[in-house]
Amino acid sequence: MGHGSDIMTKLTPLLAAALALSTLAAPAASAAEVKTTEVKAGALVLQHPWSRETAPRARTGAGYVVIQNTGKEADRLLGGSTPAAERLEVHSVTTENGVMRMRPQTDGIAIPAGGALELKPGGYHIMFINLNAPLKAGSTVPVTLEFAKAGKVEVSFKVHSLRDQPHAGGHDGHDEADHDHDHH
Repeated sequence: MGHGSDIMTKLTPLLAAALALSTLAAPAASAAEVKTTEVKAGALVLQHPWSRETAPRARTGAGYVVIQNTGKEADRLLGGSTPAAERLEVHSVTTENGVMRMRPQTDGIAIPAGGALELKPGGYHIMFINLNAPLKAGSTVPVTLEFAKAGKVEVSFKVHSLRDQPHAGGHDGHDEADHDHDHH
């Protein structure tokens, strides 16, 4: 009797390791959990795609990501789409006379050769317009981003709670009130 359970004792750690590895191999499940999430597309490397949970009646959400261009030619983030919202837009934020203004970037945003574009609260960001449902912490938003050279790239944006945001510590405290993105 003791012999059979001995085999199980030896197999259990192997089984646990195999399960852990199989979870890592599944892109959607683990990519959302790993802080160093990366998606490569041609010369572009997209890092840490994330979003912030929205209020129950919110019509818009925002997405943030760091896009590195390892190539010798500039590229442009043109826009994209998501099944989570009616449309996706790329926006800039400027401050004029102390008032934050958002503007869609209809011709996209440049990603310099050998440089990076950081989409973050208070700066360039992706807007999800007319959400189908609120963005809930712990979920992911499937997004197809479109680039002038790299083409269409599938990315999963991890939704963080208002308390748990990857870059919140590095800013000046205005992130929580980052503008409600109301379009009139």
